Amino acid sequence: MADWQEITGGITAPRGYQAAGITAGLKPSGLPDLALIFSEVEAIAAGVFTTSQVKAACVEYCRQRLQAKQSARAILCNAGQANAATGTQGYLDTLESALAVGQALNIPSESVLVASTGVIGQRIKMDALRSGIPKVVAALSETGSDAAAGAIITTDLVTKSIALETTISDRPVRIGGIAKGSGMIHPNMATMLAFVTCDAVVSPHLWQQMLARAADRSFNSITVDGDTSTNDSLIALANGQSRTPAIIEWGAEAEKLEAMLTAVCQHLAKAIARDGEGATCLIEVEVTGAHDELSARQIARTIAGSSLVKSAIFGRDPNWGRIAAAAGRAGVPFEQENLQIKLGDFLMLENGQPLQFDRAAASAYLKKAAAGAYLQQDTVLISVNVGNGYGVGKAWGCDLSYDYVKINAEYTT
Repeated sequence: MADWQEITGGITAPRGYQAAGITAGLKPSGLPDLALIFSEVEAIAAGVFTTSQVKAACVEYCRQRLQAKQSARAILCNAGQANAATGTQGYLDTLESALAVGQALNIPSESVLVASTGVIGQRIKMDALRSGIPKVVAALSETGSDAAAGAIITTDLVTKSIALETTISDRPVRIGGIAKGSGMIHPNMATMLAFVTCDAVVSPHLWQQMLARAADRSFNSITVDGDTSTNDSLIALANGQSRTPAIIEWGAEAEKLEAMLTAVCQHLAKAIARDGEGATCLIEVEVTGAHDELSARQIARTIAGSSLVKSAIFGRDPNWGRIAAAAGRAGVPFEQENLQIKLGDFLMLENGQPLQFDRAAASAYLKKAAAGAYLQQDTVLISVNVGNGYGVGKAWGCDLSYDYVKINAEYTT
């Protein structure tokens, strides 16, 4: 059993945080497009960002800020324009955004982190942003998580939010998070943004390590379409307002905090994968028997990201051969005669040998998942064993439907 419980409140569930989301006029649709997350005190800050060589201005800015100072008090996020591949002026726009937020909150601009999402090659609409910042600051609230979650999305069909609570040193500790992402999802860190808040007291070094490992086991283990974004950002704040003893070295309390952080990130990551553009179900791939966890995750990600596997799932076709082929090209050595493949409860391949199974029932299993409740009964489970090693890894993706092509063919038109 997990040593925590789900609570309400999202990113404002932890103590000492406020959030807001407003319509500033950045999106042509007129939907909410400017979000702000604010810690009432200086918070330890950590970040994991896209590894793309083409990085948005906000990514470069946040990297530099966190290298200089591992703390922050505010995160500003605009939706509508990615501000990626916008040159020097795009970076200056990001600097101006941070300065404006700092002035409005009466904090140093160095304590403001910035994220952007939207169309690549488009600068932020600065006139709209300038007028929107005082409004989003005025809207800050301890119940503002839902508004912020709604203001960061683009092609998402649903908002993504979670909050968990555990006990450390007999005091409650909470972690909350929101995320956006639906297409251009293949993190090497998806367009994917995630923001996490925590009220524990933790050293900067440990918090960054925890976040990096949590990202590997969540956001770096999902794929929708194989495309890594220019703007991928995962930013986490820990402000210490739980008043628990400081976690400054690895031990039982640090392990518990990291496990809960990973659970928050995995929930948000799965929500992103399930909301993949045009998707009808979530695909969860678990690989066992690999040499180590990294190898297992690599195989799992390759299967989850296979266009042929994803297309078969959409067609409700239990074509295990595509799963085997994807596992084989993952770049991880294993003996073919050890390979085992299951789709749900249907065992299809054992010791490298094909087995008879009820194809109609297996297809019905896929159809049932597509009709299941969102993030509850809508998951297709693929289990693959490759040997006798101790490595276990998971990855998440979604099926590939006709609507994915339609959505992305018309994205800027």
